[in-house]
Order: sequence, then C-alpha cells, then structure tokens
Amino acid sequence: MNVIASDMTVSTRHDVQLTVRPVEAGDAQALVDFFRSVSADDRRFRFLSAQAHVGASQIAPLVEVDHWQSENFLAFDAETGALVATAMLACDPRMDLGEIAVSIRHDYKGRGVGWAMLDLLGKAAQDRGLKQVIAIEDRENHAAIELEREKGFTPRPFAGDPALVVLTKTF
Repeated sequence: MNVIASDMTVSTRHDVQLTVRPVEAGDAQALVDFFRSVSADDRRFRFLSAQAHVGASQIAPLVEVDHWQSENFLAFDAETGALVATAMLACDPRMDLGEIAVSIRHDYKGRGVGWAMLDLLGKAAQDRGLKQVIAIEDRENHAAIELEREKGFTPRPFAGDPALVVLTKTF
C-alpha cells in the first residue's frame, strides 16, 4: 500500500508546480542522470561519501522499495517534466521510526522544493503510523539542518561520529 497511488501535484512556497509520484523500477537511469545535476556537496551530504558519480549500489535502494516500509518519491517540474527532487522514507520493521533523505537538483534549491518534500515525507510517515522520523546530516550541511529545524526537527549529536547530527521530529 502506498500513500500516493498516482501522480499528485504539489505547489512549493515559491509557486513551483511539482508532479510527485512513487519511484518505479524503471527509474534507475533517471536517478543516475538526476544525481549528475545535484551539486557535489549535496551528493556528499546525501550519501555521506565524496564520490563524484552515484552508481548502481547507491541507486538500487532508491528504486527497490516496497512502497510501505520503504518509499522514494520523485518530484518533477510540472512545466518541463525534469526530475528535480527525490525524497526517501525508510522505516524500521516495527513501523515506529523512519529515516528520511531529500536531494534536490542544484538549480531548484531555494525554491521551496525541500519544504514541499519534507511536508510530503511527514504526511507519508504519519499515514504509516510512525511515531518519529529522523534525518542524519553532516554538520556542514547547514541549509538542510536549518530547514529541518524550521520544520520542527530537534537536533542531537550522532553517537560515535562527531561530524554528523541527527534531527528528530515526533508526531
């Protein structure tokens, strides 16, 4: 069961119209191409590694989802059809806690896409009955940390790695 059964339109706070849908098995190449349009820093923040290219091992978990315990939403610019964001929710087996991760194409940053995708992930988490969601961020990812704080997430240190911070939102 997935929360979004078909395409839905989302408007960002900067009036960017997005068509959002769950990932499909055939989206792997589109995601490879998408990550070429994500800044090097944002790729590093998303995968917590400094690889120049996002390969099959990173793409597989983004397309091999069950649409309940794990989901990946793709957001397309409604006007151009370009893939501009991906928003992942991965839940624990008890469906109490979910981890989220959002990536945005570099030329769509600052246009409200992150806000819209965090709202969508929050709704998906609540629809699944999760009690909390977390985001694990590199401490240098100030934009994501600030956005998540503005959206009600509370930061705390990541045990065992001082370069990371965990942001938690409770429902």
